[in-house]
Amino acid sequence: MKEEDFEINRRHLDEVTPVHVRSKFYYLDSFKKGRTSLLPIELAELGDVNRKRLLHLQCHFGMDTLSWARMGAKVTGVDFSAESIKTA
Repeated sequence: MKEEDFEINRRHLDEVTPVHVRSKFYYLDSFKKGRTSLLPIELAELGDVNRKRLLHLQCHFGMDTLSWARMGAKVTGVDFSAESIKTA
């Protein structure tokens, strides 16, 4: 990926993060009340993550990262969008 493409992608994610947070697509209200954002296949593939260390690349605004943490994982989320990390 060229540096210019990387910057275009990063700026785009900075712009859409606030839109995503307000979107009904992410079910943020129910997530805040305890609902997981993880899909059944993700849960099945990783199994019990209690006390495991996870690195979540491109975590966006952190819903999956926090879902893993709720399950007991020691998880670090990273993203190249500063807006996403700030929101997380």
